[in-house]
Amino acid sequence: MSEQTQRLTVAREHLRPVFAEIAAGAVVREQGHELPFTEVEALRDAGFGRLRLPIDDGGFGLDWPSFAELLIELAAADSNLPQIFRGHIAYVEHVLAAAPSDRRSRWLDRIADGELVGNAWSENGAAAVGTNATRVSRRADGTWRVDGRKFYTTGSIFADWVDATVDLDGETVTALIRRHQDGVEISDDWDGFGQPLTGTGTAVFTDASVDEDDVEPFTSRFPYQTAVYQLTLLAVLAGIAAAIERDTVAQVRARTRTYSHGSANRVADDPQVLQIVGELTATSATARALVLDVARAVQQAADVLGTSETEDAVAAAELGSSRAQIVLTDLVPRAASRLFDTLGASAVRSGTALDRHWRNARTVASHNPWIFKARQLGDHAVNGRTPDFVWAVGESKAAVESALPG
Repeated sequence: MSEQTQRLTVAREHLRPVFAEIAAGAVVREQGHELPFTEVEALRDAGFGRLRLPIDDGGFGLDWPSFAELLIELAAADSNLPQIFRGHIAYVEHVLAAAPSDRRSRWLDRIADGELVGNAWSENGAAAVGTNATRVSRRADGTWRVDGRKFYTTGSIFADWVDATVDLDGETVTALIRRHQDGVEISDDWDGFGQPLTGTGTAVFTDASVDEDDVEPFTSRFPYQTAVYQLTLLAVLAGIAAAIERDTVAQVRARTRTYSHGSANRVADDPQVLQIVGELTATSATARALVLDVARAVQQAADVLGTSETEDAVAAAELGSSRAQIVLTDLVPRAASRLFDTLGASAVRSGTALDRHWRNARTVASHNPWIFKARQLGDHAVNGRTPDFVWAVGESKAAVESALPG
């Protein structure tokens, strides 16, 4: 047994009881719109937020493929939970990839102590693409403040810190803002039809304090960050695929009613039904394999960071995550719809909550639209162009300028 296999086994044994508790309440939480504060705390206490930290720094020392295995398992239990941790996962990687410093040591200690980081990079106002209306500035006494409004602040309502992109004199920087202070207000106003419990709502900063050491140029972020963010979403899709397989098998096994024009006396023996179940198991296996393939590419990028191989490794991770996104955006929502072909009309009753798989998969798949990734992959294949792996969303600069008075 390899060292990584042993570490994964230890982490899995540690976390599986927590995953089981999370799975047991997933449907009730989603139907009642109960944010999973208790579940996030259970994961925090069990060390989920420090799985990637080296053992010597208080973590479990998992590499990316091992970590991806656990992300998929957690997503199968409740697809909201891995997405809640998405910003934290990326910030942990930023800390691990940073050069040794007092700040890095301080953040390693915070992560080891269980502190969690949320995300606040997006704005839904009229800011132009690539700019931020949210700003960091100095007060008269020399301390720093943040003012502005962010949306899609996934995980921040559960976190100790908010990782926000902000403007500093025309330059995009990041600020790590303490969540629990008078100047920070986070609302659970995400109204998407899927992934409803991720806390992906609005954050308002009003004279919020931030330490100068926690304001960094955006360009200091680790170069494979986009692949890490996407890998987490891919793991969510793979977990949903696993949950679709699990729930379909359970429903088919338990079903006693059949149709007079069916192909067998028992639904569990019906070859047409079994064919669809087989397709769903194939989707689940494919999704897991694609996620682990991307995880290996991300690990390679981490391993060669700072060497002459970095650029190629980062490109491989980014392109690999794009390919997987294109495939899973099609396969998993389709599987979430096909599961109903194995069952009767009773399966669409709200009490079964089977519709949540499609809603959640479609919502996750809508992040970072795949159509643009597909075009860039084609451009890379035909013309050898490497895509720009960091992008932004907002109003076009031309539209913003045309709306200005005068």
